[in-house]
Amino acid sequence: MADAQSSRLIALRGATTVDADAQGDIKARTEELLKQLIERNALAVDDIVSILFTATPDLRSDFPAAAARAIGLAHTPLLCAQEIPVEGAVERCIRVLIHCYGRPETVCHHVYLHEARELRLDLPTSRTGAARPCADQGRTN
Repeated sequence: MADAQSSRLIALRGATTVDADAQGDIKARTEELLKQLIERNALAVDDIVSILFTATPDLRSDFPAAAARAIGLAHTPLLCAQEIPVEGAVERCIRVLIHCYGRPETVCHHVYLHEARELRLDLPTSRTGAARPCADQGRTN
């Protein structure tokens, strides 16, 4: 866990899509997304404060939070909500917002997978792409 004296609350974003509204697809793609966010950001379970999931209205077969419980986040507060049904939005999409502790110099690696990549074309697609410290996210120089 990040040292309380030298850490700050940060937010990591991500999204993925599923091929069909099926319980197995929702679980598999949500697990994939969470595992990549945790791995790319070197998160410990104790660093995670809470996770908010949203799903588009066309996904009704399962709660994305169930996948988080399945990968060991059983004691992390989780919440699912439905996305606003905007015309032309990415379909069968699951979004996630992870609140966690990290050092101010921590580089945030947001993760967008499958068809959800089109939501953030400004982000690097590889692990070696340019990124900025989380403390600078949203700031312009």
